[in-house]
Amino acid sequence: MTIELPVLRLGLAGFSAAERSQIAAALPAASPGAAQWELARVSEADVWWVSGARAKLLPGDIVQVAPGAPTERALRLHLPDVDRPVAFSLPLACNGLVPAYSFDAGSRRSMSAVLEAFETWLSPLTAQFCLGSLVAEHEAALGSGVFDVSANGRLLAVVDMHGDVAVLPGSTPADFEDAVWTRRESPGTPEHMKSVSMSQLMWQYSTRTQSDLLPRHYRADLLYFRRAPRLPQRMLGDSHLLLIRELARGPAGFDALQRRTGIAAKQLARHLAALYFVGSITSNPKRAGPGQAPRAGEYDSLPNSSLPGRLDVAPLLPLAVADLTAPAWLGPR
Repeated sequence: MTIELPVLRLGLAGFSAAERSQIAAALPAASPGAAQWELARVSEADVWWVSGARAKLLPGDIVQVAPGAPTERALRLHLPDVDRPVAFSLPLACNGLVPAYSFDAGSRRSMSAVLEAFETWLSPLTAQFCLGSLVAEHEAALGSGVFDVSANGRLLAVVDMHGDVAVLPGSTPADFEDAVWTRRESPGTPEHMKSVSMSQLMWQYSTRTQSDLLPRHYRADLLYFRRAPRLPQRMLGDSHLLLIRELARGPAGFDALQRRTGIAAKQLARHLAALYFVGSITSNPKRAGPGQAPRAGEYDSLPNSSLPGRLDVAPLLPLAVADLTAPAWLGPR
């Protein structure tokens, strides 16, 4: 089988509209491997490209990036605290700045080299994505339990279907192509593996795949809010928060959500699928969160197709006010 690779997100800061268009046009050809890169908001991107011509080094290892467009604001980065790779375009406006990564925006070879370095840095995310695709594909057959995922006698991952997932550092997409799943007799995660929650694993997969994962009946049935996603708040995009707010007010169908939010149908399906895979929405009124389900006696009139997925099994949690507020993005100031 051929494993799908994730969509990786590149954020741009300080570039003019013309420069952004030039980078966007060159990006597909500059991508070094099979992974697809797309431009994203700085706050939601995996890696950043910053205009070196508009960067200024301030005391305390702070870089200030002047806006490249009238609608953009200045960006300040405290480099020791930045938790993702940053590359600066050449030439640099200040001599004191020595970036870890730099590139020539006019050279596809230069852009490809820095993207290749960033793909290496993002390899743990790619491994999680590949594992998440296998969970989504075989979830019905796996059911519950803890599994070892191995290939050629090497343990690649330990998967607790209702708990955490541990992935071997350095695992590649090719490793997962012929992976074998065996039920694990005892729980526990090897110390040398990096652990994430099942919610985080499936979120990484469902928000980065190019496949349409939304169950067919989710386009026809009423959708209900169950609980806030069990994820670090920074992983949620504005569209996810908007959908959570809308469904927290009351159940709605796909078409109604599209009208009320203005989100295009393809993107709406993608966002709803992500919320479905982490158990935040359901089409089954019996599994809806507090205040969402119909009154007693109304279930008989609802479609029989409203069945939750097997991953949609976490107990309901009350919705805290903080869960509906926008996260404090590391963005323009």
